Amino acid sequence: MAALATSFLRAEELPLFNGKDLTGWEGDTKVWRVEDGAIVGGSLDGNPQNEFLAFRERVGDFVLKFEYKLTGTEGFINGGVQFRSERIKDPANEMRGYQADIGAGYSGALYDESRRNKMLAQPAPELLEKTEKKDDWNSCEVRVEGKHIQLFLNGVKTVDFTETEAGIEEDGLIALQIHGNCKAVIAFRNLTLTKLPAEKKK
Repeated sequence: MAALATSFLRAEELPLFNGKDLTGWEGDTKVWRVEDGAIVGGSLDGNPQNEFLAFRERVGDFVLKFEYKLTGTEGFINGGVQFRSERIKDPANEMRGYQADIGAGYSGALYDESRRNKMLAQPAPELLEKTEKKDDWNSCEVRVEGKHIQLFLNGVKTVDFTETEAGIEEDGLIALQIHGNCKAVIAFRNLTLTKLPAEKKK
């Protein structure tokens, strides 16, 4: 991790996933695995509860880029990417914090998982319909600078949100989610992170 932290000082875009195994990540390996150069979570046989795969490095201000593909047959077919988040003790499978939502009509939206438990901002349904590719690979970008959060889906800005509530953490973990109560599989690839240096903060 030392080399990773040093490179961040130069605001380099660095890979979070080596394409081969889950080095640097932490989660249930019965749920999460690597297939065909992608991180894959969940099962078409069913997912009884939310599950998260967390990157071990804490980050504050950053640009995260990734591609996702979500497929499913039954239930609330959904996943997401947590950021500025923490694992909680009860229930131990959950995380709290911001989530870039994916699926079930909420792709490109910003949700507050296990904290305020509400959608903070989301694109209009007609924009999402035009922008997201169903059952195919989609590109996402999460840009976080201070209290300002922007989400982009396939190059289109879907969220431009400024946090106004006091006491909300401005650093934490990044994690991948597959939602419970569904028969679905989510895959992620080309995950890169650029940690923004202090002089670029707004």
